[in-house]
Amino acid sequence: MDIFQAIIIAIIEGLTEYLPVSSTGHMIFTSSYFGIEKEEFTKLFQVSIQFGAILAVVVLYWKKFFDFSKFQFFIKLAFAVIPALILGKLFDDKIEAVLEHPTPIAVVLIIGGIILLFVDRFFKNPTIFKEEDITIKKAVTIGFWQCLAMMPGTSRSAASIIGGMQQGLNRQAAAEFSFFLAVPTMLAVTCYSIFLKSYEASGLKGYELILKTPENTKMFIIGNVVAFIVAVLAIKFFIEIIKKYGFKPWGWYRIVAGILLLAYFNLYK
Repeated sequence: MDIFQAIIIAIIEGLTEYLPVSSTGHMIFTSSYFGIEKEEFTKLFQVSIQFGAILAVVVLYWKKFFDFSKFQFFIKLAFAVIPALILGKLFDDKIEAVLEHPTPIAVVLIIGGIILLFVDRFFKNPTIFKEEDITIKKAVTIGFWQCLAMMPGTSRSAASIIGGMQQGLNRQAAAEFSFFLAVPTMLAVTCYSIFLKSYEASGLKGYELILKTPENTKMFIIGNVVAFIVAVLAIKFFIEIIKKYGFKPWGWYRIVAGILLLAYFNLYK
């Protein structure tokens, strides 16, 4: 992977991490197109640049994250992230195995797209319009919904937003809580991948791979900066779209993207 490829992947991460379209599916396709999907550093890079996307939420919603007088907000996030931490650790190897096979990811993209076409019809009468009214029980339930995204192609954002709407949140409140929940979830995944996980081919920890060469270090830094900038813009754009049009546009996008990915991996690869 070179700098140009790293920037393209970081742009895709920033654009898709908070949209209900599966950032994993998009990055797998991009890496495959460039012929770099099997490289250890590429796999680590795709996870580690989530740190830049995390910062985008913290910066945009800094009043939430730095108002330490509202402990309930942090307690909700702490309880909501527990299911993903436990199940993610238990099924880490199985998730890695699925990532080696893009066809089921493309199929899940299409199925998720069909679901998004009808989400707004399923949940017509929301009762919760702001984060303060979300109970800890509802937060935990949304956390379990988020775990559906352990199947690559599902989209963490889509799973947690649908979970929020199922729990009575309106579209904007569900999307914003999904953003908030992404911070501890992705921070845990990123820290695990960088500091704790050993990569079999090289026997190195994630941070050792990043520091292995100046080029790797440069790509890590640039990738996070690019992902941060693009994610800030994507979050603002997404909120405006769901206010006006709901989730149907993203459903059609997923269906088209899934069909194109199926064609690419089964006809041209």
